[in-house]
Amino acid sequence: MPIIKTAGVISKPNSKAAEEILPGLLKWLDEHHIAARLDEQAAFYIGATGIPREQVPEGCDTMIVLGGDGTLLSAARAIGRREITLFPVNVGGLGFLTAITVDELYPELERLLRGEHRIAHRKLMATEVVRDGKVLQHYDALNDTVLTKTDLARMIDLDTHVDEQFVCRYKADGLIISTPTGSTAYSLSAGGPIIFPTVPALCITPICPHMLTNRPVLVPETSVIRVTSRGPDESVYLTIDGQVGTPIREHDAVICRASDHSLLLIRPPRMMFFDVLRQKLKWGER
Repeated sequence: MPIIKTAGVISKPNSKAAEEILPGLLKWLDEHHIAARLDEQAAFYIGATGIPREQVPEGCDTMIVLGGDGTLLSAARAIGRREITLFPVNVGGLGFLTAITVDELYPELERLLRGEHRIAHRKLMATEVVRDGKVLQHYDALNDTVLTKTDLARMIDLDTHVDEQFVCRYKADGLIISTPTGSTAYSLSAGGPIIFPTVPALCITPICPHMLTNRPVLVPETSVIRVTSRGPDESVYLTIDGQVGTPIREHDAVICRASDHSLLLIRPPRMMFFDVLRQKLKWGER
């Protein structure tokens, strides 16, 4: 049975539902002798002073997220490579990852305290930006690494290799490299496949490619994917999970590989992967 002494709380901004939930949640934590570390947004809802989001996970045994998938991605970035369970409560929109409903909040917290919770290990993807042979930036992505154009009208040229094998020069609006978790995010919108979360693969999905025969490609998660920009300086922008990023110069290489680390995502026992697809994507019921 897990011993939970401290819980972090991260909240979506401008959320009436999160504002209404928070006082009861803090009361429940106090009754169970669990200390709470609130980010600035969660603290704002109760008229208190919080701490910067990136500092919330320090010393925590679990992280409670009140929001949608965007808030969860922000919380995952704050957790980084720490082995802290993430308890996601959906008070946002679509919510592929935030599968715990408001009605299930306290029953699932009780289940967590009893050690009956189910944990999904969602593997992260490590991304490096290399310039002149030196690593300038390092990121961990839960969903995807995306290279997109910055100019309105121009396509960009991206030389892509997988394990030193040349794939092609993509001439497109951009390129998405996604994890299985991210296959239901931007990659899906760009025509990529839905990948079962435990499939050991990475997906390369072009965005509006000039060559219509450029289709999404699945590669083993043991692969190293290298994408080199062939456009003018800062005509390409790199984005990680749609939240952080940096401009890319000509000849910069973006290198992606599966990380050794995973996000520990608490899932409701009743909600399996295809249940989520039926519910969120409105697939037909039997």
